[in-house]
Amino acid sequence: MLLVFGAGICTLGIEMTASRLLAPYFGTSQLIWANVIGLTLLYLTLGYTIGGRWADRRPELGLLCSIILVGAITAAVIPWISRPILKWSISAFATRSAGPFVGSLLGVLALFSVPITLLGMVSPFAVRLAIRDAADAGKAAGNLSAISTLGSILGTFLPVLFLIPTVGTNMTIYIFAMGLLLLVLPGFWMERRKLLPVALVALIVVIALAFWPRSEPIKVADCRGCNLITEDDSAYNYIQIVERGSDDNKMIGLVLNEGQAIHSIYYPKFEQTNNPSDLLTNGPWDFYNIAPYFYPNRSVESVNSMAMVGSAAGSVPKQFLSIYGPESVIDGIEIDPRIVELGREYFAMHDVEYYKERGETPQFPNFNTHVADGRIFFAGNDNKYDIIGMDAYKQPYIPFHLTTREFFETVRDHLAPNGVAVVNAGKPNTAAGGDYRLVNVLANTMSSVFAHVYMIDVPNNFNTMLIGVPADVGDGVANFEANLATMQDPTLRYVMEQALASNSNKKPIRRWDGVGENRVFTDDLAPVESVIDRIILGQVDEGQ
Repeated sequence: MLLVFGAGICTLGIEMTASRLLAPYFGTSQLIWANVIGLTLLYLTLGYTIGGRWADRRPELGLLCSIILVGAITAAVIPWISRPILKWSISAFATRSAGPFVGSLLGVLALFSVPITLLGMVSPFAVRLAIRDAADAGKAAGNLSAISTLGSILGTFLPVLFLIPTVGTNMTIYIFAMGLLLLVLPGFWMERRKLLPVALVALIVVIALAFWPRSEPIKVADCRGCNLITEDDSAYNYIQIVERGSDDNKMIGLVLNEGQAIHSIYYPKFEQTNNPSDLLTNGPWDFYNIAPYFYPNRSVESVNSMAMVGSAAGSVPKQFLSIYGPESVIDGIEIDPRIVELGREYFAMHDVEYYKERGETPQFPNFNTHVADGRIFFAGNDNKYDIIGMDAYKQPYIPFHLTTREFFETVRDHLAPNGVAVVNAGKPNTAAGGDYRLVNVLANTMSSVFAHVYMIDVPNNFNTMLIGVPADVGDGVANFEANLATMQDPTLRYVMEQALASNSNKKPIRRWDGVGENRVFTDDLAPVESVIDRIILGQVDEGQ
């Protein structure tokens, strides 16, 4: 029974670590999870079939322990032999070439085929060993299945909630391998004693591998021209902190998972100059703070509060505070607590908790960061904001519950008078100039809640900002232009000019007209994954 319980733990544990091993190179989208889960089930099917047949031929405890021994050894080598394949996969994924991408993904998952197949053989083998009387066969099978399932439950939560965040992905795999080797020692003592030294040597080797110093990072910085400062595994992401440039041009960046985007940017020069313009990123983060100016006659003084869903390391809140003043009310909402910690350490994200940890008086007394899901955060309070920003829409990581009409209704209800909702939606580059399928369906869903929805293509970037305005403001673009004409703040003025600019790579600022898209995502039906999968396949077809 102990062997079955341990195999149940390790089978699901290895499956969960498989996804984390892939995350730095392929991400953690549903497409990747489907591959991991589907192939794991395939390996288990093979294991059940082969295990049952072997057990009928040779129902021996020693043989069962030998199977687990080989499974443990093949699991222990995964962190070492997978790295060359994963490194090769970086270039394949960067170019989105279908052959190498699919081949490397399946190649990595094939690394798990042997240990999971072997562990799948344990349950039917154990059932055969447990049956002493045909009259008790059902009871024996039921008890062992229950024990295996309990082990699988523990194997599901143990790596996610404790092992991976505490010791990392590779060490987690080693721990499971060591656990399996410890389980077979009593079995070899009872049967096949000649294999006991082999199991002991294997255990010693796995321990040595686990603690062998490896100074090489998981992968190099996922940012052109960047150097890696540090990397980490959280419960949600593989995280890189990178830097580029030096002195006055130094940039700190936050990169997640497979590295297809930078999620926060910070320029340390700002700490010397206190010039808000030194925080501008030339990216989508700059455009949240200009969204209120679709209202007519909007003054800078009338904007003083923001909630930011997906605040990451704090780029947008820091800009807001520098422009609208240190007394501004800001609630940053970020689901990954490790990103919040790194934001305070590397991005000068000086929220109330930052000063509290140091026993100092907060410089920004109304800037709080909440570790929470955005939708849950709004459900638990009645606060009102001038701007509610959302930066959780970078494919392939889009939580469907933040794309629905019901969610945007909640956002609308948390807006102050003359408030706006701002969404940063990614649009991959294409030969035609950009794939707007995700942008358009989000815009159409927002238009079912907001009176007006405006679109700003970010210059030299693959992002479009969607601004939901709950009130009828007339010609919002004309209002925006009129506010620019009277704008005194140089930072806001610069970004507003960028928003109004248009060229061959950027459409002009415009109101969503609903042409070409009639879907509205709801909590009941929000097939965002289908939209993303089609976009990815379209890029593959274009060879991007």
